[in-house]
Amino acid sequence: MAEGQNHFDGEILEKVEEGLKEPRMYRVLLLNDDYTSQDFVVEILVTVFHKQAVDATRIMLDVHKKGRGIVGLYPYDLALTKVKQVKDMSLQREFPLKCVMEKT
Repeated sequence: MAEGQNHFDGEILEKVEEGLKEPRMYRVLLLNDDYTSQDFVVEILVTVFHKQAVDATRIMLDVHKKGRGIVGLYPYDLALTKVKQVKDMSLQREFPLKCVMEKT
C-alpha cells in the first residue's frame, strides 16, 4: 500500500456531521375577527394548509370560540409562506383574517 493511503478491509466509515440541528419550528395560528366568515376560514384551512374538512372545522371553531386556532408547526420558510398565502387570499376576498407565526 502506498504511503498516505488507508486500508479498511471493506469497512464502511460514516462521517457524522457535527453541529447539524433540526430546523427551528414555528407555530402558525389564525386569529378571530368579527367579519371573516366561518366558511372562508374552513376554505383557507383546506386550501392552504391541506386539512381534512373535519379538522378544518375543529380549528375554525377554536378560532371562533377561543380567539385563535393553531393550524400547525412548520419550519420558518414554510410558515412564512403559509402566512403570506392566507394574507393574499384574505385580501382578494376582502376579509380581515389574520394569520401569524410564533417560535415554539
